[in-house]
Amino acid sequence: MCDYEDVKDLLTQKKRKHPETPKTNIDPTEIIKGKMWDKKPFRVELKADKRYSWCACGYSKNQPFCDGSHRALSYQLAVGNKKIHIKPHRFKVEETKEYWLCNCKQTDNRPFCDGSHKKPEVAAITRGPGPNF
Repeated sequence: MCDYEDVKDLLTQKKRKHPETPKTNIDPTEIIKGKMWDKKPFRVELKADKRYSWCACGYSKNQPFCDGSHRALSYQLAVGNKKIHIKPHRFKVEETKEYWLCNCKQTDNRPFCDGSHKKPEVAAITRGPGPNF
């Protein structure tokens, strides 16, 4: 059972600051988006200058990071006359701190959450067996 001092300590603790979202230089019109994993972003501490692979296909069991599932699935998407493979997004951060990584896979600021999961058309998507189009 909690006493008054325990409750007081919990109430006066500072909330963790929301991590800022860096901007990427990827043209969102060139992105093929994968299957939704979750409608909430994933908060994770990333180390400066370490190379990460963010899962873009939505099939990794190691979300939000790639585990190679995209290779085993070997599905291809036909866009016009092109066949496109969804590959992980490889990236580094400049500063060691907490970041929000996208889990809905619909972000236009890969790999970071841009709030796309709040859009009505994204909120209507349910997790399914394949890419969301």
